[in-house]
Amino acid sequence: HVQLVESGGGLVQAGGSLRLSCAASGRAFDMYSVAWFRQAPGNEREFVAAVSWIGSRAEYADSAKGRFTVSRDNAKNTVYLLMNSLRPEDTAVYYCAADRQVSPTVLASSYDYWGRGTQVTVSS
Repeated sequence: HVQLVESGGGLVQAGGSLRLSCAASGRAFDMYSVAWFRQAPGNEREFVAAVSWIGSRAEYADSAKGRFTVSRDNAKNTVYLLMNSLRPEDTAVYYCAADRQVSPTVLASSYDYWGRGTQVTVSS
């Protein structure tokens, strides 16, 4: 089992940056692909980015491409989401999720382990 805790959210002005962290506890975290999802009020949870278990492959939603970067440090059991050029529409609760698979997927149903989320608010 893996437990995930997100941090790094907050209030930022449009155009600013934030770096989210997803700290994992448990064994063999380096055998899990990890994804970031987000959910805004009234909206469904949507895929943002994901990274494979050794960090060699990343996937991004179209809305994140060119602005967000997902990375991981398996020595620290942590996955990061660096978000640049933030927009008000990026406002949401951001969740990290993990599953024991080699390659990441964009489907929320594929992930067995979830954190509780961290709020990101982008003001205009």
